[in-house]
Amino acid sequence: MHVHQKLFGVFYTPDQVAKALVQWVVRSETDRLLDPSCGDGRFLTVHGNSVGVERDRKAAALARERAPRAEVYEADFFTWAESTRERFECAAGNPPFIRYQHFSGAVRKTALTLAARCGATFTALTSSWAPFLVAASSVLKPGGRMAFVVPAEIGHAPYAAPLISYLVRKFGRVHVVAVRNKVFSGLSEDTWFLYTEGYRESTRHIHFTRTEAFEPLDARPRAQKAIPVSEWEKWRFRLRPFILPDGVRGLYEQIASAPASCRLGELARVGIGYVTGANDFFHLRPTVARLFGIPEGCLQPTVRNARCLPDESLTRKVVEAWLRQDQPVLLLRLRPGQELPGSVLAYLDSAAGREARESYKCRHREPWYAVPDVRIPDGFLSYMSGEGPSLVANSARCACTNSLHAVHLKNSVDFVDIQRLWRHPLTRLSCELEGHPLGGGMLKLEPGEAARVLLPSPTHPWSEADLDLLQRGIGILRRWRHYE
Repeated sequence: MHVHQKLFGVFYTPDQVAKALVQWVVRSETDRLLDPSCGDGRFLTVHGNSVGVERDRKAAALARERAPRAEVYEADFFTWAESTRERFECAAGNPPFIRYQHFSGAVRKTALTLAARCGATFTALTSSWAPFLVAASSVLKPGGRMAFVVPAEIGHAPYAAPLISYLVRKFGRVHVVAVRNKVFSGLSEDTWFLYTEGYRESTRHIHFTRTEAFEPLDARPRAQKAIPVSEWEKWRFRLRPFILPDGVRGLYEQIASAPASCRLGELARVGIGYVTGANDFFHLRPTVARLFGIPEGCLQPTVRNARCLPDESLTRKVVEAWLRQDQPVLLLRLRPGQELPGSVLAYLDSAAGREARESYKCRHREPWYAVPDVRIPDGFLSYMSGEGPSLVANSARCACTNSLHAVHLKNSVDFVDIQRLWRHPLTRLSCELEGHPLGGGMLKLEPGEAARVLLPSPTHPWSEADLDLLQRGIGILRRWRHYE
């Protein structure tokens, strides 16, 4: 069941959450309530005048048993929403959190087409829940209301931006409730809540509430802040920064807008490392390289992941220690058109080589054994971290895989100077704001996010109060991603 849950986003809502969300949107016994992904029917049991749609036959049958007064349709919701003529006063539920990798085929095509017709354009990288909410709104009556469980990605994911833009154009009130504690104990992903009302109206504000834990209130929580849509856009269409107190966010904005402010991307290029397509084959242990007699000129010392990096600088002594430990850190680096020694040909034709050449990446490049994009960066940047991303100098002139970022300096910048700035609280807070939570306390920093990380000006006069405020912000955001 666990694999099925991960693939199809099946995580049933706690009863007290389902009851609260229905109470948020139902104003009369005559209100017709829609649950577009009703699962086992726990939202339908709260309000008798309900309609549920569920694609899974067993779950639909269970929903009919639990909510005998409700109408339950066994169907794909996007297809159903396109054809139904019924319109609803309200909708509530827990849409499936299906990642884009599994949200595919005819279902995705129908979903994205329906969303586009409604006025929300999503890329192919969207998860299913975002177009799901657009489709749910399309079957509301004017003035209709919605209350849904949503992933915390609504606060930072790029694909959440077209959803929120759509909602503020189509509803008179849009209210996001950010919850720090987990609502689903078995789910690594955090969940927030979304409430909207006044379908076919519009708003210039996003109401926002942050709370430690979900409380099963009869009415939705009071909004703590009305965020102008223009302010949300200024923060790159992210709500996560508004978890911070106004003072922390204001100080960060003030520094970011100063003429002397600088982003990492102005001083260096940040990109991913190479992709082999068959790591175990292309990364050799010294004993294997000696066994086949592969020349040193065909081998490039490399960094496989950020966990093995020292704190400040990767030196030749560290690499020599890896080699003595017989770690697989020698990349087979061959170039197109290169004349290959007999020992290399023997390795390529070994059982491991014959298996490697059938991998997807190897099959689709010519020649299959020439790993592209192998470069020697000036430094490395970890892109998944707990406390925060590490910036390490590449004194040993190693390459790196795509499990960490390669940093190439621009002009005559000194790497040591950037490292010194990297340790500053402003930069640490910027990593939290520009990156995004990955679950399990981890922070992920994509290349584009890393390029936007703010570095302090060496001449800025920092007061103790400012530094304390920055440290407070770092602590808050780490706590919200469960790194404590």
